[in-house]
Amino acid sequence: MQVDPNYLTNLTASLNASTGAEATLTSQLSSGLRVASLQDDPVAVEQSALLGSAIARDDTFVQTASGEASTMQVADSTLGEVVKQVTSAISLAVEGNDGALNASNASTIAQQLSGIRDQVLSLANTNYQGQYIFSGSQGSVQPFTLNTGTVPATVNYAGDASLQHVQTPSGQQIQVNLPGYSVFGTGSSGVLGALNQLIADFSSGTPASATLSSDTAALTTGLGQLSGQRATLDSSLSQLQSSSTYIQTEQSQLTVAQSGLVSADPATVASQLSTAETQHQALLSVIHTLGSTDLFSLLH
Repeated sequence: MQVDPNYLTNLTASLNASTGAEATLTSQLSSGLRVASLQDDPVAVEQSALLGSAIARDDTFVQTASGEASTMQVADSTLGEVVKQVTSAISLAVEGNDGALNASNASTIAQQLSGIRDQVLSLANTNYQGQYIFSGSQGSVQPFTLNTGTVPATVNYAGDASLQHVQTPSGQQIQVNLPGYSVFGTGSSGVLGALNQLIADFSSGTPASATLSSDTAALTTGLGQLSGQRATLDSSLSQLQSSSTYIQTEQSQLTVAQSGLVSADPATVASQLSTAETQHQALLSVIHTLGSTDLFSLLH
């Protein structure tokens, strides 16, 4: 009978391999990870890193979009209130131009219009989370101030004309702000300029019907400009929310894909561990048997 001189060496190597396999499978079962280091699966680790970068990029966009959407919703709500105020001012102007205007009525209407103008000015200076939302890129600067030293009064704009955008992971640019001058006007333009002109004319006594008609038309034009800017904002908000929803779905899919690369399937690992333990016990049994056997007897 021939005995393999490497038998014990091979047996020891098998035992070490079996012990290592058991340890690896036990670690996978407890951690839930199939790949814990680069050596485990270099390709999977690289792919997981790429997916991780994409997930982080998507998460950054979603967080940014959430903050911008909140500000845009405040801006939209603010403009909705401005529309109500300006519509009321137009009604007052039309009412004052009914042919029965006297000095007393004109003074009362001027006071009411002044109240509306001040409310619109306050709304134009809306501050949300420490930032003025109609200052362009100058969020720390109050955009509008009223100069009553002129007749009619004028409005000064201290913001800038900067349009700000958020870029989606696919590269799409979405506008997220409205510079105040394009919404409310500046100097003697826009809704604020038209309101100041109406206030000055009604304060003068009994303005001519043609004057009031011209003023009302200017305010109506200003309202149209404001509503157009609001529509732009609403469109951008819709795009931003849609993009955010899409990216969140993509992010979930990427997370699942990344998990699939490095995660261990518990049922499969448990089955493999059971098999490895059985094989390990068999090896131990063989070693135990050899330990109680006279190896020289195997040569006869």
